[in-house]
Amino acid sequence: MSELRLQDGALSAVVSTRFGATLSFEVEREGGATPLLRPSAPTPPQTATATACFPLLPFGNRVRGNRFSYDGRDYALAANTDWDKHYLHGEGWLADWRVEQATANRVALAFKHEEDRGTPYVYEGRQTIRLGDGRLVLELSVTNRGAAALPFGLGWHPFVPMTPKMTLTAAANSYWGEDKNWLPTEMIALPAELDFNTPKPPPRRWVNNGFEGWNGRARIVWPERRASLSITASDIFQRYFVFVSDTNFDPDYRQDFFCFEPMSHSADAHHSPDGGGLRRLEPGETLTGAVSFAPGFD
Repeated sequence: MSELRLQDGALSAVVSTRFGATLSFEVEREGGATPLLRPSAPTPPQTATATACFPLLPFGNRVRGNRFSYDGRDYALAANTDWDKHYLHGEGWLADWRVEQATANRVALAFKHEEDRGTPYVYEGRQTIRLGDGRLVLELSVTNRGAAALPFGLGWHPFVPMTPKMTLTAAANSYWGEDKNWLPTEMIALPAELDFNTPKPPPRRWVNNGFEGWNGRARIVWPERRASLSITASDIFQRYFVFVSDTNFDPDYRQDFFCFEPMSHSADAHHSPDGGGLRRLEPGETLTGAVSFAPGFD
């Protein structure tokens, strides 16, 4: 495992080849550093969920029953964690990535997932993480290296510091309910507490839902810090997930972070009649998307 520190003016980030994860993103201000994503623990994280942000590919979230059909063929998936019965988020967040290029403010990472019995997906992933123009930019791509066309997707799983007065603004027109297996139920109208079309704090309770109709723009404001974070995503990201943990899921959770996840597709999109945002990739074809995080200060 290698850790690479990126610097551009007052902005800094640390990237790990393990999980292809960003470990920190912060800005140096008068009085010290302000974390803009939740920093990892001082020791090397043992799981991607202990990092600041990790990539999702060849798609994110879960597939109902770990099975799907495509082009008249049936495919099976196998659970890839010991705490969820579903194949979850693909392999990128579990893999060791390799460094292809590195400079003072930019690193390019790559990994390849070979054929195995746990998934029909054979693919290459590439990720560029850079600081510049007052922001952190993450670019992610996936290339189908298998013998057949399959539906692919991309996403990220950033962990955002949550303060008592923090607000989130992110457009949506509906969201998906959730069942006991962390799978979507039906698409329903936004309740007041989850309507982030206007600035609003995330609920201090369990939330694990996908939101539809995103315009690729979001803003997080921390009034106590006199700071904000503007998120801008590529056009393929027309959905986002909000995750707020609880002590039933994580006994150590202290309501000190939540997750805002840009996604190219819905959860369980493999079973959606219109594909749910997944993109068909023929062998050799590539899907690419980017997201940026730009801090602001009062």
